[in-house]
Amino acid sequence: MRHVPDLLAVLQQIVRRAMAILPRAPRGSLLLREGDRFVARALVGFGAPPGVSSRVPVDADLADEGAALGAAAPPDAARGSRIVDARAWYRTYMPFALEAGGGAPEGAGLLVAPVQLWGEPAGYLAIEQDTMESPDEAHRATIEVLAGAAGDALERHRLYDDKASAAQEIRLFERLLHAVGTTLALHDLIETIAHGIQSVQLDPSWNTVEIWLLDEDRVGDGPALARGDLCACVHRAPASEPTTYFQNIRAGADSAARPLGISIDWRTGHGGDGEGSQRALLDEAIRRRMSGIIIAPGNPESAEEAFRQAAEVDIPVVVIDTPPIRGSRAPLYIGTDNLASGRQAAEVMKRLLPGGGIVAPLGAVGLALNIRERIDGFRAAALGSNLTVLPTIPCDWDQEAGTRLARAALEGRSDVAGAFGAAADNGPSWGRAARALGRAGDLKIVGFDLIARTVALLRQGAIHATLVQREDDMGFRAVETIYRMSTRGVGPTLAELPPSRVLHTRVDCVTLEHTPWSTTLSDYLTLDAARRAAAGSGGRTAPVVPAMEVMLIGHPPPSRSVVEDQVSIPMRSLVRRAIESGRPLVIDPAEGGADAALPAAHAGARTAIAVPLQGRGDILGALVLSSDRREACGPGDVAFLVRVASTVAVGVENARLLRRISARSEELEHANLQQAAMLQTIRELSSPVVPIADGILVMPVVGVMDAQRSGDFIASMLREIDAKRAHVVLIDVTGMAFVDAAAASRLVEAAQAAALLGAEAVLVGMRPEAAQMMVRQGLDVGSMVTHANLASGFRYALSRVRRRAAKRG
Repeated sequence: MRHVPDLLAVLQQIVRRAMAILPRAPRGSLLLREGDRFVARALVGFGAPPGVSSRVPVDADLADEGAALGAAAPPDAARGSRIVDARAWYRTYMPFALEAGGGAPEGAGLLVAPVQLWGEPAGYLAIEQDTMESPDEAHRATIEVLAGAAGDALERHRLYDDKASAAQEIRLFERLLHAVGTTLALHDLIETIAHGIQSVQLDPSWNTVEIWLLDEDRVGDGPALARGDLCACVHRAPASEPTTYFQNIRAGADSAARPLGISIDWRTGHGGDGEGSQRALLDEAIRRRMSGIIIAPGNPESAEEAFRQAAEVDIPVVVIDTPPIRGSRAPLYIGTDNLASGRQAAEVMKRLLPGGGIVAPLGAVGLALNIRERIDGFRAAALGSNLTVLPTIPCDWDQEAGTRLARAALEGRSDVAGAFGAAADNGPSWGRAARALGRAGDLKIVGFDLIARTVALLRQGAIHATLVQREDDMGFRAVETIYRMSTRGVGPTLAELPPSRVLHTRVDCVTLEHTPWSTTLSDYLTLDAARRAAAGSGGRTAPVVPAMEVMLIGHPPPSRSVVEDQVSIPMRSLVRRAIESGRPLVIDPAEGGADAALPAAHAGARTAIAVPLQGRGDILGALVLSSDRREACGPGDVAFLVRVASTVAVGVENARLLRRISARSEELEHANLQQAAMLQTIRELSSPVVPIADGILVMPVVGVMDAQRSGDFIASMLREIDAKRAHVVLIDVTGMAFVDAAAASRLVEAAQAAALLGAEAVLVGMRPEAAQMMVRQGLDVGSMVTHANLASGFRYALSRVRRRAAKRG
């Protein structure tokens, strides 16, 4: 049996083999248990449109036999095959098989063999025959062996899925812990939580994920709980998923930069001109004479002039992600070989569709060169094969819009057998459209990159393979190359690189299950988490070279908005009961009446859960999720969500603490500025310069004459002597706190400075105790004239000014 990462294809092969065992078997199918429903899958010979299936309760009984085939089936019946009436079977489990003239003939039977998963009934392999007679033992035994092979395939798929779930949970908590430690923005935290949870927990199919936060002033407020006047701010995650592409590039760049002593100035800008553009950022980097520039150009043509200017001032530029134009002045490109990646995607599609078929690509071919190259490579590899590639469906990076376009394409052409998503959002758009139309697994999908929704759809079998770029390697190698160019020169560095001046980073083909040509999802997620942990540890030794600054320019993220509502929390509501009890609570809102009390975003939900956010003994709020599936949240799901909520609570506390610290720092900074201004005012008021007559100034000294004060005092005195053309300055020390050797020395300095401008300094107001202290300590104010009080000093100054005037006359 040909091994491909496609559970449905394997099950269909099993059904075809089983049909070949029984003579003239017209139809075969697998009825598989999914939760509390049986789902018809792997249909062969029914001629039904793609995606036609049915879901029936596991306890449904055959109408004319009353034989239960669900969980209540006796153990012996569950293990052995048996014959049942075909019409009764189809009427109960697969009503579409009787429609449009496709009914089973009178007397036709089905050989039904149970499919077991780890010893428990998981479904049935059903092969139609034209009689109710039982085939011989050899044929029955072979059919039962094939049913066992179906169980083996399901078990293998489940094991790979369990490994992927565990690896994704580790990856989610690694990202949560990183977000908890580095961000103040709850917007980032809720996005990480929402899409991470949905990639770990597939069965609940959470439609809405929210964080409800109580007012900081009301946390732990018993009276508020008793009164019932409790409110919360609700942060609701957007439907669109944030891409981590440039975050991964930045993580790789930071990992290389730290041990080299390089500071990364991370910026984002659009591809146009003017404010907020990449061109403006390039101009800034050149003006600041950065050590190097790394850029993922949104518009390579418009960036070329800046590349030329950077080369003229010896600033090396490394282009990543999107190649520069031919003949570019940028010395090096590091990134994905998009043509080769497109060809690789086509080779994967050939494996998924060995019989060929029609394939539809989706991508922003009109917006991005790398997307065009991937699809061009895909088309080139498909030439001469049994794949027919339709015109590309143009779509930007809007996953919701892409899903609508993908669904319309599948509804318009039911013969589309495969789909290629050329960018991160495009694969999930195909996968979601396929699931909505019942074609999950039937439509063979190859995606690009690995976001949380791609992880979920790989695990569900709706996406079969995805090609994942090595973004962190792009950032790492770009920084190391800039370092070598800056320290050794551009020419010597390029001499060691390929003559093409292109360094291609590879892509990894990721599938859920193992193949000789792909990496399992669990292995990839585990390796990715290990790489991130290594990057966070700093890696190598401390730098031994002077620090450099490099600007890394990426694209701005698509606009998304976390919805925020201010809501009251009624006394008997789901969230209120969870907060008051301090325990998670799961309900069916459709049966809860007014007690559910959830916002309109949860309309139609059949499962809702509120998990308290507990931090240091207080309830901070709740993590609230809802699904339109009944009984969607089991004990394992609740335990996982409790672990998530505990991490979220730490993040909320950290964000609040950092905000308070930031606010307190701003308050202290403002207070320091006010204090500095006040001290300056005090200094100015405590040493005023007062003109009391022509040529005479008075400068009272109040307080302590320290070094800073004396400098201001002398500077102010000299300015006023010059401005007022003063001849005598009366320095009044009546208000000085004390006069010691240092203060006396500074007063002498003031007198000497005044003399240089032709003015005489007169010391007045010396108190007796200060004079006694100066005598005991042998202090001397030099040749300064002293007077007991200001009046005596003024008479002296006036006489000096008059004598001077008389001499001039």
